[in-house]
Amino acid sequence: GLIIVAPDHPSIRAALVQVQGGGLPVVQIVTRADPRADYVGIDNYAAGRMAGLLMARMAEGRGPVVALCHSQIYQVHRDRIRGFSDYLQAHGPAHLPFVQVLFARDEAQLAGDLVLQALRRWPDLAGIYNSGGANGAVAAVLRAQAARPFYIGHELTERSACALRQGIMSVVLDQVPEAQARRAMDLMLARLGLLPGPVANPPIRFVTIT
Repeated sequence: GLIIVAPDHPSIRAALVQVQGGGLPVVQIVTRADPRADYVGIDNYAAGRMAGLLMARMAEGRGPVVALCHSQIYQVHRDRIRGFSDYLQAHGPAHLPFVQVLFARDEAQLAGDLVLQALRRWPDLAGIYNSGGANGAVAAVLRAQAARPFYIGHELTERSACALRQGIMSVVLDQVPEAQARRAMDLMLARLGLLPGPVANPPIRFVTIT
């Protein structure tokens, strides 16, 4: 059996197709590359919509909103951005226009530079949604700002928890990796005949933390 994390890369997708064809059990975590293999993860479109809902209802400023993601490579980020955009388009207030997606490739220096550029371009920037990594770099830039945008990010880490406590981050959406690991192991054990019967596999519930 094979458990693989974030397999969203062309060479890995090709390898997965090959091993799946040979009958090797595969479980994918975080993002899905092969639709025939089991997938364990949150509903990322729903997480993006939740970020949009919270931005629309809780952001106190009036001004543009931007989002950060790795690139257009990862399905997980595309789904989150699509959910965020769809919610704001359908239900967002007119005073919070979603103006741009910034591709930071989860690189700290690039993410910080892009946020600085956005703040210079839009001094009234009201909101930031980071669908990927480099939360610490974004928080470091915002820490120096007198007026901070409403900032939503993913994954509860020591850095994001610190930013929450300091009031720099407003909300963290966490995908509960412990639950994903447990589900992945149960699915693999069932596929190998070491657990009786099929294992139910609905989306992992994400957690909203303020």
